[in-house]
Amino acid sequence: MNLLNVVGTQPLGLPDRYREMTTEQLEERVREIKEKLGDKLFIPGHHYQKDEVIQFADATGDSLKLAQISAENTAAEHIVFCGVHFMAETADILTKRDQKVYLPDMRAGCSMADMADIYQTERAWTKLLELFGETILPLTYVNSTAAIKSFVGKNGGATVTSSNAEKMVRWAFEQKERLLFLPDQHLGRNTAFNIGIGLDEMAVWNPIKDELEFDGPIDKIKVILWKGHCSVHENFTVENIHQVRETYPEMKIIVHPECTREVVGLSDLAGSTNYIIEAINASTSGSAWAIGTEMNLVKRIIQEHPDKQIISLNPHMCPCLTMNRIDLPHLVWCLDSIDEGVPHNLIEVDELVAENAKKALNRMLEQS
Repeated sequence: MNLLNVVGTQPLGLPDRYREMTTEQLEERVREIKEKLGDKLFIPGHHYQKDEVIQFADATGDSLKLAQISAENTAAEHIVFCGVHFMAETADILTKRDQKVYLPDMRAGCSMADMADIYQTERAWTKLLELFGETILPLTYVNSTAAIKSFVGKNGGATVTSSNAEKMVRWAFEQKERLLFLPDQHLGRNTAFNIGIGLDEMAVWNPIKDELEFDGPIDKIKVILWKGHCSVHENFTVENIHQVRETYPEMKIIVHPECTREVVGLSDLAGSTNYIIEAINASTSGSAWAIGTEMNLVKRIIQEHPDKQIISLNPHMCPCLTMNRIDLPHLVWCLDSIDEGVPHNLIEVDELVAENAKKALNRMLEQS
């Protein structure tokens, strides 16, 4: 969505009256509207959301799961997505045209998704085709904009999640000799490494300098990694690992594959958000864990497992700042606008963009 269009069609900011309401008043208003709208309203909430918001979620999960659940909920006329912009876009792509998707705060973006815009990507693709010919297939993490998903779909590629990335990278190599992995270099590197591709067979595309970063003969390259990252997961460090090993030698370290290769390599386990949650759920009482992922989720896991010793791998981590844009006042403001018949913060993906993005999503879903 073009930022100028957003500014021109959306309210400029949260009205003061929502800032002045007490927590109890805000919570009561959410309950009132949920009861009034019933099945016509559906609130999906991402794992990284604040507790004040997640308490009202009708479903929790990762971005793709929530978009799929939203699409399956054909009774819902209004889907208020508590997450970030690209997640709401995916929900709009997969839901029916008469279903409306909203984002409570339009400032809730994703720094990783923003690291690959369509103009940079199209320029990069032109140069990469000049270097490698028709030997490349693009893949994109679902943590990307609708425009990037559309580009990938148009060029024969697919989306991936952190859960199915290995399967989709293997699929990509069945189609072409090389792949371009957008926008998270760390997930791409960790995934390719796990299936046996050497680090010396991976190059990095720098979208700022508009150039390929690689030492060696380019015909050796199998994977081109977009130079993007998650600002949360990149902050878990090798030093954090060493400190936990020294202080808690019996503690298992589990991290998200958006962490760097060095951190993943030194950890005991690595996997998607759901993988982390399920691993802790299945662990024995009294077990000890250091978790390398977003702080809101880590705190929630700690609360849910008082019989286990659980810490954040980085004790100085902050929650995802963009994800935390969604708070109780913005949720109530969004719900009030729907109840009053003047909804705002509507997420609408261009029809052609959505069509090609759905191709990328469907190619992934066909492999599931």
